[in-house]
Amino acid sequence: MSNYYSKKNDLASEQASCTCDIIHNQHQQSCCGQDQSHDTKQSCCGQESVKDDCGSDGCCCGGDHEHAGEELTSKSFLAGIVLFILSLVLGAFEFQGNSYLQTAGFLIAYLLVGKSVLFTAGKNIAKGEIFDENFLMAIASIGAFTIGEYPEAVAVMLFYQVGEYMQGRAVARSKKSIAQLMDIRPDTANRKTDQGIEEVAAELVRAGDIIVIKPGEKVPLDGEVIQGNSTMDTKALTGESIPQDVMTGSKVLSGSINGQGLLTVRVLKEFSESTVSKIIELVQNASSKKAKTENFITKFARYYTPAVVGIAAALALIPPFVLGLGSFSEWLYRALVFLVISCPCALVISIPLGFFGGIGAASSKGILIKGSNYLEALNSVDAVVFDKTGTLTDGIFRVAKILDSPEFTKEQVLKFAAYAENHSTHPIAVSIQKMFEEKSGNQIDENRISDIRERPGFGIQVQMDGKQILAGNARLMTEAGIAVNEVQEAGSIVYIAVDHAYAGAIVIADEAKKDSKAAVKGLRNLGIGLIAMLTGDSRRIGDKIGKELEIGETYSELLPHQKVEILERLMLENKKKNPSRKPGNVLFVGDGINDAPVLARADIGVAMGGVGSDAAIEAADIVIMNDEPSKIITAIQIARKTRKIVWQNIALALGVKGIVLILGAFGIATMWEAVFADVGVALLAVANSVRAGKIS
Repeated sequence: MSNYYSKKNDLASEQASCTCDIIHNQHQQSCCGQDQSHDTKQSCCGQESVKDDCGSDGCCCGGDHEHAGEELTSKSFLAGIVLFILSLVLGAFEFQGNSYLQTAGFLIAYLLVGKSVLFTAGKNIAKGEIFDENFLMAIASIGAFTIGEYPEAVAVMLFYQVGEYMQGRAVARSKKSIAQLMDIRPDTANRKTDQGIEEVAAELVRAGDIIVIKPGEKVPLDGEVIQGNSTMDTKALTGESIPQDVMTGSKVLSGSINGQGLLTVRVLKEFSESTVSKIIELVQNASSKKAKTENFITKFARYYTPAVVGIAAALALIPPFVLGLGSFSEWLYRALVFLVISCPCALVISIPLGFFGGIGAASSKGILIKGSNYLEALNSVDAVVFDKTGTLTDGIFRVAKILDSPEFTKEQVLKFAAYAENHSTHPIAVSIQKMFEEKSGNQIDENRISDIRERPGFGIQVQMDGKQILAGNARLMTEAGIAVNEVQEAGSIVYIAVDHAYAGAIVIADEAKKDSKAAVKGLRNLGIGLIAMLTGDSRRIGDKIGKELEIGETYSELLPHQKVEILERLMLENKKKNPSRKPGNVLFVGDGINDAPVLARADIGVAMGGVGSDAAIEAADIVIMNDEPSKIITAIQIARKTRKIVWQNIALALGVKGIVLILGAFGIATMWEAVFADVGVALLAVANSVRAGKIS
């Protein structure tokens, strides 16, 4: 069922035991001890390592991309660049002591430019973490110094630092959509007490407290309006651009922006359990669930780098000392070139960044993906199974059809039904009242109604302008001795009689969403072979919706456990049809509340209507924030584009590095080509990965 019947979630998982408190100010102390602006929680509670954006423990490449900009703009770094240029110019002049002065200039420039890399390399070696990018850059540049290649030694370090800075800029841009998501979290709340209104940190407000939300303010916590009327901008949560009307009794979600009205709200959930906190936590944790491609690259880099260092050592020692080919300095230079090229940073930065960009692109369109493993799994989907109510249909009763009789018009049937149901709050009654007011443009005049008699299990009887109106099921008409034409329509039927004469009937149905049919058609265009629907509704209603949306297989009158059984059967049949396909090719779409068991069982679970639903956030792998089934098409398209970008990066990095490695081993490639193969390719790969965050 939809969020209109949301229940308290029993699936909420425990919060991580070690999570730093959120400090609501612009600057916080980061894990590395430097004062920086942070948009997210810092997980620096004493763990030995922190999962970073590269996807491995600590920085996968050894470079601190977040602080590279600070290093590049420091006075010592700029002084090193100036000294490097002066030393190069000095080489054009000949005078006594020139070579010593030039060497001293290069050495000082090298230390000024590369001191942070050398320091980090030494610190990591002391920890036993040897084979990272800092180690490779340090060994290569120091080796270049030992054989007299001073300009190239400084250049390696200089361009490496510039490359780190550019990579950091690219990473920061790729995080823009996620950073915007973090901005929706409000810092404070206006709590109402006996002494007045006080501004307090949102974390200090408890469920049951009363808060005041002024016009233009963000809603700090989930709650229920107890006074006031306004509109809510929920675009940051759902992507829905049209403001939502709220009034007394309406639920409001944290992260929404209040419109023009002043609202008094009773808090329903504490800050840590509110909608915006759940969403932000979901996005923050997404990078910890790595795709198989990411895991492969991480393992590859772990063995690749030490292997290349070993090959470089063999390249420096075996030809001159074992085979007697050339001088040691010549082969040492080739080995140093080999080392610079060998750094796998282009892979271990750009691959996770590509997936992160894809997740960011999805989140900007109201699709929250819990991990890059699920984003990658979307590529292999070839079967989609839908729940009906709240997923393909709105989950809201609407007047689907009005049937009249020879003595009464459709307008009269609707008017009599609306007046008869005026005092009822049942969803069927409300849908009739709403339709009458929309069609006629008039409000119901309660003074025209009298002698209201509720008939439980049958319907209602009222007097309207002296006429007796009956509204209810067929049993009510039979009891009153009124002959009716039994309606064979999918939905709930309300029969209307006026002064013991049959007037007509109204068919109430849960209608398909506007984009449901387009979603089914779009999935077929993407090559999805099986599209099925599971519902607990009657076969007549299920078949009607299935036929209307052109769904291949429809299963009706199912209990929750039967939905799981049907899904498992479909998964097994689909696996037999595609024995070569990996798990992850059957996707189930539900509302995340009653469908939680099916969501958990499916290869990929997608929850519709996730806003305000704890079960959707917890049980599903992907959450569609605005209830549009067509977003599944968008998610699959983003997944496919992301995979394409990721494999482009793998081909680019391995291809260029492989060629330059061979050229370096034969003495054709110099240190300058090696710098391009490392820093240049890394920048190209990162720039390509950034495109994943701009997928439309």
